[in-house]
Amino acid sequence: MNLAKLAAAVTLAAFPALASAASLNGAELSLLWAVPFAGILLSIAICPLVVPSFWHHHFGKVAVFWGLCCTIPLFFYAPFGVAVGAVAHAMIGDYIPFLLFVGALFVVAGGIHIRGSFVGTPIVNAAFLLVGAFFANLMGTTGAAMLLIRPLIAANEGRRIKMHTFIFFIFIVANIGGCLTPLGDPPLFLGFLRGVEFFWTAQHLIVPLIATLVILLGLYLAIDSWAYAKEKREGTFRPNVDTTTKFGISGGVNFLYLAGIIGAVLMSGIWNPGVHFEVLSVHLTLQGLCRDAIFVLMAALSLMTTPKAARTANQFTWAPIEEVAKLFFGIFLCIVPVLEMLRAGSAGAFAPVVALVTNEAGEFNNVMFFWLTGILSAFLDNAPTYLAFFNLAGGDPAALMTTHSHTLMAVSMGAVFMGAVTYIGNAPNFMTVSIVRERGINMPSFFGYMIWSVGILFPTFFIIDLMFL
Repeated sequence: MNLAKLAAAVTLAAFPALASAASLNGAELSLLWAVPFAGILLSIAICPLVVPSFWHHHFGKVAVFWGLCCTIPLFFYAPFGVAVGAVAHAMIGDYIPFLLFVGALFVVAGGIHIRGSFVGTPIVNAAFLLVGAFFANLMGTTGAAMLLIRPLIAANEGRRIKMHTFIFFIFIVANIGGCLTPLGDPPLFLGFLRGVEFFWTAQHLIVPLIATLVILLGLYLAIDSWAYAKEKREGTFRPNVDTTTKFGISGGVNFLYLAGIIGAVLMSGIWNPGVHFEVLSVHLTLQGLCRDAIFVLMAALSLMTTPKAARTANQFTWAPIEEVAKLFFGIFLCIVPVLEMLRAGSAGAFAPVVALVTNEAGEFNNVMFFWLTGILSAFLDNAPTYLAFFNLAGGDPAALMTTHSHTLMAVSMGAVFMGAVTYIGNAPNFMTVSIVRERGINMPSFFGYMIWSVGILFPTFFIIDLMFL
């Protein structure tokens, strides 16, 4: 799933042994342990369509239900210490740092109001997408998405046909755009911590990214130009914009807090004082705790110092982050046995899948590395998924950056690009959808979105696959 899970990725990368210490043996787990995870995914996909009122008021309870369906049997199946360690790692090691990181970005970016006479023409909208792709590499996909989604909504206030704009926003800004630096998405930062050079991804993925953006922006301009012409022809395009409003930014102090958040992330990966703590079998580090404390501090400073008018102009509410917090609580619990089975590699239930990444001669199949890393990342946490396939490719950063550079490209692109395939593929996907719907704009259902993503992204990825892998 994405830079939104960077904090969890840092924990995993800083302590490779964490995956095996006081944890489940993924090689002994059957696919039945994936049922709660499938249940919460199907609930997210089906309940908003079948029982929308129930889902709106009780989605948090549904998430807790599926989480308990996974954790209660776990305490009967595994030794008490192992079960406690697995649940504690999911909550203390992964969920809490993830929520602090995503929440801090949500609060800080929500305090920046970008004003101006933006009118949602095809060119202006495409420019937003392109600028967002650039920003995603500086402040992460979550930061870029939260910064730009509100001015993009405002620019399209007078558009009637606009759902596709926010779908492409998720494709490009919330996912694909953040593939050039370790700051863009958590798998890349995890690779950086494992020894991949900071600018390696930019050097090797810049051309694939440009090609992907050319295809996607070309498709977007074609779709939006058709919609724009239709609205103009029917007289339904009524831009609600004061053309005298000059470009400006309110709450600009939050850019300092954004820098503080990104600095904290880098600090946690570079500074290692060697001070460790252990809470319920979860290893914590001083740099990790300092990072999380900085996240809280930056969010608190943002709330205290941002002019109220900036958040009012952004129509800022807590609903989007509340939805992410509740749903991902259940997801992080249900994903525990699934990730352990994936980590077990050829010894686990996913052995037939793992076997696809090499041929009979033992040579790497870069195409399968790309698609398997990507498809699993669309439904699982892309940080440990990246790490699993990174290790399947030998785990030697020097070899992967040179002899097997195309394999590392495949794993990196798969983990980042295919977070756009589902709403749960990356945290900013959910947050974007929640903010857009909060403004009264219709967005497709879980499966409806996948019709768009599979129909547009998979052909695009096939072309990128043929061109570069």
